[in-house]
Amino acid sequence: MTRVLVVEDEIKIARLVRDYLHQAGFDVLEAADGPSALSLARAEKPDMIVLDLGLPGRDGLDVTRELRATSAVPIIMLTARSEETDRIVGLELGADDYITKPFSPKELVARLRAVLRRADATLGGGEVVRAGSLEIDLPKRRVTVDDREIDLTVSEFDLLLVLARQPGRIYTRAQLLDAVRGVSFESYERSVDAHIKNLRRKIEPDPRRPQYVLTVYGVGYKFSDA
Repeated sequence: MTRVLVVEDEIKIARLVRDYLHQAGFDVLEAADGPSALSLARAEKPDMIVLDLGLPGRDGLDVTRELRATSAVPIIMLTARSEETDRIVGLELGADDYITKPFSPKELVARLRAVLRRADATLGGGEVVRAGSLEIDLPKRRVTVDDREIDLTVSEFDLLLVLARQPGRIYTRAQLLDAVRGVSFESYERSVDAHIKNLRRKIEPDPRRPQYVLTVYGVGYKFSDA
């Protein structure tokens, strides 16, 4: 059974999320503050974390930062509508998705399943995509640069794969969102920029002068075909 760690200090919201996830067939762990979340994540190794940003002890951004130092576990953030800056920072730190409060529990379950499907996807054919010193091994969901393995989140891997499969093709932010999530909403388009920034930091020799993932100003992004 898929195990989800829910980190939320508001009791009513935590219960609501827990009950919906139980009904959807998930095993649920719960934490109400940052230190407890980190302890549970290390000890229990959940398959997914649903993480509120406004936590006591250590906030969700601190928790995400520390988790990403050692783990690529998928993370969905719960945020207030007024926390746009925090949402972008969270995505840059490596969160895979976010959902704003108040939210529909059904939407949360759907988004959670979508992220898990991407993480667990079985990619056939033994396909390997290569570009210079960059190599993407699809079946293993593994990326290396100069034979050094790069630790990418689910969303970072999926964005890189979409772009690298068609070098030179220009994608708008909306097209990239649709390709990796099956959904495109204008309010989420800035999340693409955050993931691309983080991806470049990991795979590019000089993120300020990218050679793989290129910006097409006024349009979106493309993978280099040089």
